[in-house]
Amino acid sequence: MGAVADEREQVEAHDEPTHPTEARGTRLDAWWARILSTPRRRALWYWGGPLLVTLLAAVLRFWNLGHPQAIVFDETYYVKDAWTLLQNGYESDWPEGADEDFARGDTGIFLDEPTYVVHPPLGKWLISLGMAAFGAGDAFWWRASTALAGTAAVFLVALVARRLWASTVVAVIAAFLLAVDGNAIVMSRVALLDTWLMLFTLLGFWFVLLDRDDARRRLEQHLGEARAAGRDPHYGPALWARPWVVAAGAAFGAACAVKWSGLWFLAAFGVYLVVVDAVARRRAGVPFWFTGAVLKQGPITFVLLVPVAVAVYLASWTGWFATSGGYYRQWAEEAANRATGFFSWVPTALQSLWHYHQSAYQYHVGVHAEHPSEANPLTWLIMFKPTNMYFHAIEDGSGGCGADTCWESIIGIGNPLIWWAAAAASVYLIYRLVRYREWQVGAILLGLAAGYLPWLAYLDRTVFQFYSIAFQPYTMLALAAVIALILGRRDDATWRRERGIATVTIFLVFVLLVSAFYYPIWTGIAVTPEFRQLHFWAPSWAT
Repeated sequence: MGAVADEREQVEAHDEPTHPTEARGTRLDAWWARILSTPRRRALWYWGGPLLVTLLAAVLRFWNLGHPQAIVFDETYYVKDAWTLLQNGYESDWPEGADEDFARGDTGIFLDEPTYVVHPPLGKWLISLGMAAFGAGDAFWWRASTALAGTAAVFLVALVARRLWASTVVAVIAAFLLAVDGNAIVMSRVALLDTWLMLFTLLGFWFVLLDRDDARRRLEQHLGEARAAGRDPHYGPALWARPWVVAAGAAFGAACAVKWSGLWFLAAFGVYLVVVDAVARRRAGVPFWFTGAVLKQGPITFVLLVPVAVAVYLASWTGWFATSGGYYRQWAEEAANRATGFFSWVPTALQSLWHYHQSAYQYHVGVHAEHPSEANPLTWLIMFKPTNMYFHAIEDGSGGCGADTCWESIIGIGNPLIWWAAAAASVYLIYRLVRYREWQVGAILLGLAAGYLPWLAYLDRTVFQFYSIAFQPYTMLALAAVIALILGRRDDATWRRERGIATVTIFLVFVLLVSAFYYPIWTGIAVTPEFRQLHFWAPSWAT
């Protein structure tokens, strides 16, 4: 309850000084202060606000989730792979035309032969959870766990935002932006891997933020004890008791076990932990703060973070290890393939897995096939080329759209107001980091960089706009940061505060209206061709 009682409801802003007699705050601020005048009410808002917006996210993601009863886009890989993981312990091959048969409920036609897959198993195991409980006959259950992951991410964004700014108002706004955005909704409603990647990397980010405060407190405690005992802490203490670093390692390891791009988050935030520790030691007056952070605490942080991530990653391959039929599972059993010399001691199962990884990496870097929805990473922030995942035309007047011809679509178009404002906010935060060096801004931009910048090295590879879901929470946080600055503080000049509240309110109302307008083409609702065309605000969106 201490965190609730001490919560600051607005973030600090760099404002121009105002006249001391100038009116401050608004009647809305005074009313809100009365509403939150008791600890019980503050606690209700502290948890109720994020939970309410999470409930909204759940409705948008779970409503009519079983439609269409068809394999959508890359579900052709992950749904069927998830089902065979449950049955055989490894991803198995399917006969030609299996998508239509699977959607009709004929789920037992898979083969015993393994199929070649290029992503680790964890995401597919998680997709399989709904099918494990309720079977694979209903599309709702092969998408349910992913929808749950997308919903949980909204609540997690609220927790992250409140850790950054200690403001439930800003936390709810950040979560709301993710809850109603089309890219996040679509990626939660199709059984692909990327929402799981986003969830685990966001969870790791939250753990890193929790460690930031916890480690600083432990550092100050150790330094205080050392100085009280007359010892000179030249390098500062070695902190082993950092449970949030271990938790972050597990989360980032799980992200890597969904898609290898989680490795960039592990590396980025591993470096971040060392940098934060160096800054904390310098501010605490440690004489050799840099050496202490890099050479004394750095190796400890590595041990707490990386081996845990590796262990979680390897654990995700348990089904492949425990069975004999997985792709390349017996590769190193052949004498011609088995390692000799220094690495001959490595178990043959690990040798086979390493060969599998080499092969998969070559596949990833060599994907150059043309696709009508491929999107250059340079254009992701402005959403130049959304992914068209599903289209079905109903020509007999039975579609229910009020016309003879109805079209059903699932298109990963984000809410344009959110995406374009978030792109501008992200660029502005770069300036703000240089100008004010706010740690919150640095943390947000690091998450964005970890999810986005590595793709710029693969501009000639076939990639898609929906990959951006991995870093979308950080663009939402960037937009929330700018919104917080526009809102200002409760004790700002009345004219400034009123303008800020009005501006943010108008923006959020229009965001909600635009999301309502786009929701049919995010969820496969039958609409007329003319209504569908109205959603293509750029020529590149229409194909």
